[in-house]
Amino acid sequence: MSSTITAIATASGISSISIIRLSGKDSLSLAKIISHKNNIIPRHAHLTSLYNKEDDLIDHAIMIFFKNPHSFTGEDIVEFQCHGGMIVAQEILETLLAHGARLALPGEFSKRAFLNGKIDLTKAEAIAKLIEAKSVDAAKILAKQLKGDLKDFVDVSREAMLKALAYSEVMIDYAEEDIPEDVLESIVMQLDALVLKIEKIVDASHRRKGLIEGFRVAIIGKPNVGKSSLLNAFLSADRAIVSEIAGTTRDTIEEQVRIGTHIIRLIDTAGIRDARDSIEKIGVERSLESIKDADIVIALFDLSRAFDDEDAKIVEIIEKIKDKEIMVTLNKSDLKSLLDLKKLEQFSTIDVSAKNDFKRLSKKLEDFFNNIGEDEELMLISTRQIEAVEKTRTAILEAKEPLLCGELEFFSYHLQDAISALSSISKPYDSEEILDKMFGEFCLGK
Repeated sequence: MSSTITAIATASGISSISIIRLSGKDSLSLAKIISHKNNIIPRHAHLTSLYNKEDDLIDHAIMIFFKNPHSFTGEDIVEFQCHGGMIVAQEILETLLAHGARLALPGEFSKRAFLNGKIDLTKAEAIAKLIEAKSVDAAKILAKQLKGDLKDFVDVSREAMLKALAYSEVMIDYAEEDIPEDVLESIVMQLDALVLKIEKIVDASHRRKGLIEGFRVAIIGKPNVGKSSLLNAFLSADRAIVSEIAGTTRDTIEEQVRIGTHIIRLIDTAGIRDARDSIEKIGVERSLESIKDADIVIALFDLSRAFDDEDAKIVEIIEKIKDKEIMVTLNKSDLKSLLDLKKLEQFSTIDVSAKNDFKRLSKKLEDFFNNIGEDEELMLISTRQIEAVEKTRTAILEAKEPLLCGELEFFSYHLQDAISALSSISKPYDSEEILDKMFGEFCLGK
C-alpha cells in the first residue's frame, strides 16, 4: 500500500459536482503541486485553483485534506470537489496521474480502510451494498450494519463459543473427571440457541434480499390477457407492443419501476400455451424460467373471456409454486364478466383494469414489500456472509454429538471450525487473493 491512488468517486455524466479522491503518503504533496498552495489545513474546505502539468488552469474547486489516521482509509486523503461534467474531473485525474499517483482499482479505497483497521468486513460490504440499495428499507438495514449490528452478533456468538471451547480444553486435561451436568446442559442450550438464531437470520436474509437487489415480479398468463398492457400501465409508457393478436409478446421484457419506496424489476412474459412455432416455444420456455427467478408472480386472467384449457394450465402452474408470493389478478374488470370464478375459488383474487385502474394491485405489492422490510431480524447481505453462518451452523451440529458422548477432543475440533467460520464474517482472511476478489466487486473510487 505504499503507492498513492486516485479515482473519480462520482458517477460519470453531467452533474453539478464531481469528486476526485486521492489517498496515500504523497497525497498532500500532490495537492500542493496542483493547487499551488503550501498551507493546507486539515479538515478545512479550501477554495482554490487547480492547474495541470503544463500549469494551465483547470478549474476553481473545493479541496479538503484529511490527515492520517483520521480519514476513511486511515491514510492521508485529499478530496477535490470540482464542477461536474465529462471533462474537468477527468483532467484533474490525469494531472494527478501525471504527477505520480496510480489509478485506484475497484474497491481499493475500502480495502485500504479495512487493512488499516478503519472498518471490518461487515461494514465494507454494507458500504458496497448501500450504493446498490433498491429501497428505503434496504438503506435502513445497511445503516444498522454500518453501525455494527452484525459485528456485535458475531462478537457475542464467538465469545460464547470460545468459552465453551476453553472449558472443553480444560476438561480434556482432566480426562478422569466427568463433565458436570449443569455445565453440559448450559453449553448445549447455548449452542442450540445459536443454531436457532442462525436459522432465523438465514431465512430472513433469503426473504429480504430483494430489498437490496430489487424484487423481481413476473406477470404470467395465457396469451392476450393484458400482461403487456399491465406492464405499460405500471411504467406509464408504451414499453411493450399491445395488440389483439394472441402471442404478440414472444420474449420476456424487463423494466424497473418504483412501487412506494421500492424499486422492483417488472417482467412481462410471453403468453403460456402450447406453442405453435419454434420461436413462440422459446418464449414460453423463458416465461417458465422467469417464474423460477421471480420473488412474486402475478397470475393474470381475463374476466371478459370464458375460462378455458389455457387458463387451466396457468392454474396448474401456480398451484405447484410453494416458495413465492402469488397474486392472482383478474384483468378487464371494466368489461362484462364471463369468467367462471369458481375455477379460481382457492385463490384470493384482485380485480384490475390495466387500462383504467390497477391501484389495488399496486397497493398489495407495496404492502408485501413493506411487510418484509419491517422484519427486525438481522440480515446477511452477501452470499459470502450466508455461506459463513451456514458453515458455522453445520460445524456446531457436528460438535454437539461428540459433546453429548463426552468425546471432548472431537467437540473442540468441530467448535474451532464453527468459530473460524463465524469470525470470517468480520475478521481478516488469511488469503490476499480472496480480499482482492471481494473488494474488486466495489465501485471504482470507493
